Amino acid sequence: MAEEQKKTFQLQRVYLKDASFECPGAPDIFLQEWKPKMNVQLNNGARRIGEGTEYEVEVTVTVTAKSEDEQKTFYLAEVKQAGIFTLAGIEGEERDQLLGAYCPNVLFPYAREVVSDLVAKGSFPQMILQPLNFDALYQQQREKQQSGDGEPSTVQ
Repeated sequence: MAEEQKKTFQLQRVYLKDASFECPGAPDIFLQEWKPKMNVQLNNGARRIGEGTEYEVEVTVTVTAKSEDEQKTFYLAEVKQAGIFTLAGIEGEERDQLLGAYCPNVLFPYAREVVSDLVAKGSFPQMILQPLNFDALYQQQREKQQSGDGEPSTVQ
């Protein structure tokens, strides 16, 4: 009887993959009253690196602050925070849960800090993204897929 492969989960590296900040109306935008309409978009994904047991997981956060009438953009900040994780001997639903929920939970605080720093360096009031429950978001996505409403998520 073959010995079952030992399960291994490790964080290898956390890194900032991309960050951008735009303030298209500067300097005139600073003379306007600060009553922004905020829009926060979040996305995450995972892909296998090569043929091994390493996976890159990426969390993308895009924050847009516009004027109340949405005619002018105060700022647009986008951050892609990524990490390399080793998952050996972990397959199926357990692997998908780790890559789709646990790993993004690890990466999100880093992305939140970068967004906050970018906005502050743009001379705007502090932007604090609220904590997210990626486990709940993952479960919602799985339920959508099972009911046929969502697109299947695959790990490449």
